[in-house]
Amino acid sequence: MITFVASICLLVVGYLVYSKVVERIFVINDENTTPAYSKQDGFDYQPMSWWRASLIQLLNIAGLGPIFGAILGAVYGPVAFLWIVFGSIFAGAVHDYFSGMLSLRHNGAQYPTLVGQYLGKYAKSIINLLSIGLMVLVAAAFTAGPAQLMAEVTPLSFIVSLVLIFTYFFIATILPVNKIIGKIYPLFGAILIFMAVSIGIGLFFLDNSVPNLTLQNLHPGDAPIWPLLMVTVSCGAISGFHSTQSPILARTLKKESEGRKVFYGAMIAEGVIALIWAAAGMAFFGGTGPLNEAIGTVGPAGIVNEISTTLLGGLGGVLAILGVIILPITTGDTALRSSRMMVADLLKQWSNRSFTSKKATILLAVPVAVPAFLLTQMNYTMLWRYVGWSNQVVATVMLWTAAMYLVKNGKFHWICSAPAFFMTAVVSTYIFYAPEGFSLPYTTSLALGGIIWVVVAAWFITQLKKAKQLKVARPRRRAS
Repeated sequence: MITFVASICLLVVGYLVYSKVVERIFVINDENTTPAYSKQDGFDYQPMSWWRASLIQLLNIAGLGPIFGAILGAVYGPVAFLWIVFGSIFAGAVHDYFSGMLSLRHNGAQYPTLVGQYLGKYAKSIINLLSIGLMVLVAAAFTAGPAQLMAEVTPLSFIVSLVLIFTYFFIATILPVNKIIGKIYPLFGAILIFMAVSIGIGLFFLDNSVPNLTLQNLHPGDAPIWPLLMVTVSCGAISGFHSTQSPILARTLKKESEGRKVFYGAMIAEGVIALIWAAAGMAFFGGTGPLNEAIGTVGPAGIVNEISTTLLGGLGGVLAILGVIILPITTGDTALRSSRMMVADLLKQWSNRSFTSKKATILLAVPVAVPAFLLTQMNYTMLWRYVGWSNQVVATVMLWTAAMYLVKNGKFHWICSAPAFFMTAVVSTYIFYAPEGFSLPYTTSLALGGIIWVVVAAWFITQLKKAKQLKVARPRRRAS
């Protein structure tokens, strides 16, 4: 229990201290007019209070990610706490802050546009397709689960539940951001927080205590911690999906100083939620072995229901159902909203035409909603694995984008480049080792991942040299 409490405290200290360091390096200016005012259109660009934006951001980026991912990561034991804490402070929250603030500084630009600005047009073309694909995968994954539960607890069939959910998706995607998202989602965000805090308090009354820190791998199947834990926990520490959601709220901020609360703060809150559910999984079942068996029997949704009902009674059961059904749906609809924006930006780039009319908005929602619907028929476990890896690849590219922004502006780049190096190693090794990847032997995967890491490191060193040469050349031009 000491490790759990200390981990919560570290996350709080990380927000109070490191978020200010990141903000100081980025350099904010509240005199700058934000896109919420300069491009106000009553649809996507709309001023909103920071507290409302924070709750919406938390709900958009979280959903069931920090719950399901944390429960699956808890199978490795208390070592998962280390990744959640340090991953959230030094990687995830930094990633979210820069994805939001760079969007704000570039008139609410979408993630692929930012990639193109700092990593080049070829990187933008690749990441455009990868990001839209990730949004479709997320929408599918965060729809299949709720639809399955709805089919179990209501008379509705799975297909009917899917149709109802996607009908809501379509409506929420084409309506102005302040109509549904701005009014209802803060309430759902509050439910997510209340649910986690209640479970956290309930942990102190369990017969089994939350285990204290050990670096030993407690996974019953001896699955390696590196790099599987970093992809399994995913949203609870760092998630590329967040970089696609942050521009939605970047278009609503009234001033730049709100970014630290909305972007960095929401990720730290998500880290706290992940810690609580990881601890609950370890303590409630009395060990990683029984937890792993429960995952195989009832799945993460069943575990959430069992823990919530036991610790919180009837209220817990209601919250569990609300959480497992509503929370992923609210993430799925913003995923489709983001993909609709990305498709619009992509078509504008190709045709030099604007796609902001109501008719265009409706038409652009169709090509991303249909494949998401079809993917819900896929095996859920395999679907989630592809979501996990592609999600972390997107996060890695966003960190490199932020690092290049800092390099080009002569600022301290290590706050972004260090976690970018780490995540490059994670995703490179994972795709060679994982069963949904090449399924190669572990040592071979480490070697191939290492080669990719060296290539990326060589590229970044080249970029640093170019930036240094450019910095030296500028004073010479001024002198001449």
